[in-house]
Amino acid sequence: MRYSELIQLYFERSNALQWYWTLYVVVVGGLLAFSSLRVRRDAITGILVTVLFCFFAYKNLDAIHDVTLQRAATLQAIRSSPTNPVDAGEVASEVARTRSMVEPTLVSPDYEGTRNFHIASDLLTVAAIWAMELRRARAARSESAK
Repeated sequence: MRYSELIQLYFERSNALQWYWTLYVVVVGGLLAFSSLRVRRDAITGILVTVLFCFFAYKNLDAIHDVTLQRAATLQAIRSSPTNPVDAGEVASEVARTRSMVEPTLVSPDYEGTRNFHIASDLLTVAAIWAMELRRARAARSESAK
């Protein structure tokens, strides 16, 4: 692959990663909104929502893992690509100038940190779902006591 194609691939993988995070944020936001707007307590709904969210979070993290590995491999290919152009379409001085400006900005965070952040967010989301469910249960008990 030419250097310019590698750079394009890196940013395509970065965009894919961003889309997985965007999807995750939208799902978590929708889930928390759904949970906060429910009026009646219902443990079965809480359990189903929790299980479905866990399935989604697991698959989302798996996709983030795959894209992170692809992005890291692409970054490794960028850094190890030859400095001289592969074909006449790339001018050596342009590639060298682009390399010196762009490559220092291409950073790829460790997957372990990303995984830990995702799992912590997953746990907090599940805790929020059940905190709202417990709040509804307490409210129902206090109303029935009146």
